Amino acid sequence: MHSFWSMRPARSPAELGLTAYDRRKLERALRQARDARYFRRLLAIKLIAEGKGPGEVAHLAALSRPAVYFWLERYLAARTPSALLDAPRSGRPRKAPRLTSRRLRRVVRSSPERAGWASHGWTVPLLRSHLQRQGFEVSPRTLRRRLHEAGLAWKRPRYVYVTAAPHPGQKKGALSAV
Repeated sequence: MHSFWSMRPARSPAELGLTAYDRRKLERALRQARDARYFRRLLAIKLIAEGKGPGEVAHLAALSRPAVYFWLERYLAARTPSALLDAPRSGRPRKAPRLTSRRLRRVVRSSPERAGWASHGWTVPLLRSHLQRQGFEVSPRTLRRRLHEAGLAWKRPRYVYVTAAPHPGQKKGALSAV
């Protein structure tokens, strides 16, 4: 890998090995980029390829100067815009790893009445209470996310205020007293 840390003065794109083909690849990737960090990195390398200096590029792309050099090295090593993507990260471990999509689907497909609840359908708060009884501690937000991951749609129940029919005797075919 090249070391650009001692670049004084700024080298031309040709000296760095950046070509018109690289610029076109970077422009294409810029149009398709949806992640802000990836976009800024692509923009920085494209500006370097257009002949701008690292200091100016750092200012325009909202990156530090060392970051511009780092991503330039990364791009030149691979010669592909995908080299500027973030590496996959493991992230925070799940709070309730035993609550799998399969188990969640099994619970949701069962009746809340059979589980001892006085309801005909599952709601997120009811499902959360049921899961808490089974030893799964999850927040409503996490539960909604897990339902989505399991391919299940959750809806808020629609409560309908039911009134008595205005003339129930006529509807049943009975005579009404006058």
